[in-house]
Amino acid sequence: MTEDTDAILTQLPARLKEARRAQGLSLDAVAKLSGVSRSMVSQIERGESSPTIATLWNLTRALQVDFAGLLDGAQDAARIEVLRAGAVPTIDNLGAGCRIRILSPPEEAGRHEVYELSIAAGGQLDSQPHTRGAREHLTVIEGALEVTSGEDCQRLEAGDTARYAADVPHRIAARGAVRAFLVVQDA
Repeated sequence: MTEDTDAILTQLPARLKEARRAQGLSLDAVAKLSGVSRSMVSQIERGESSPTIATLWNLTRALQVDFAGLLDGAQDAARIEVLRAGAVPTIDNLGAGCRIRILSPPEEAGRHEVYELSIAAGGQLDSQPHTRGAREHLTVIEGALEVTSGEDCQRLEAGDTARYAADVPHRIAARGAVRAFLVVQDA
């Protein structure tokens, strides 16, 4: 075995235990979800037993973690994920005069979404209510705009941030050309 293989096998019990705790699951719950006995899960987590590939596969499925990522997770945690400007997903047909760049990862959709907005003079983005309790945080980088949430309307200029309810109809309307960042929570 190589040093890398030894390191993976040494870290595997802690990574499995960490994944279980991150999901808020008991040993019994993992056993039921994976089909691996409670005692075997416990032994694996304590490093007293080495799981077979089939057992490890069942555990990773039950814990909703990536099989390969579990084995090389320490290396992945140290990596920087880069999405080059030309590869950032962009929406041009939503609203009038709006270009929306989606900066958050797809798995965050509905929980914590980050967007860069470019709105032409006179352009606007009208939004229907999101789920109950949803909020938006809008920061103007360049230009000036009006943000409306329900019946409330505020003017924002470069450097201003507005936090508002997004579970009611809301609108972002540019006076001149605008560049802004928008964070949507619990959409």
